[in-house]
Amino acid sequence: MPKEPADTLLEFPCDFPVKVMGKFSDDFEALVREITERHVGALPEGAVSSRPSSNQRFVAVTIVIKAESKQQLDALYLELTSTEQVLMVL
Repeated sequence: MPKEPADTLLEFPCDFPVKVMGKFSDDFEALVREITERHVGALPEGAVSSRPSSNQRFVAVTIVIKAESKQQLDALYLELTSTEQVLMVL
């Protein structure tokens, strides 16, 4: 009997980088961290990095999480993309 195709090629649990872009503000990184921690728990030291654009109008925040399931990633992406300050999630 053929095996059902998987919804994802990822094998869980796995380290998974989430890049979130938004307009530069003093609290954008904290906002992204807060939303992420609701879905994955406390983030370890060094899991979050941010980089402003050259003109300081935008910022990219990258968070490496320990993803446990596709459903967890879907819920995180859904909340991040529905947040007004977030312009894009990769």
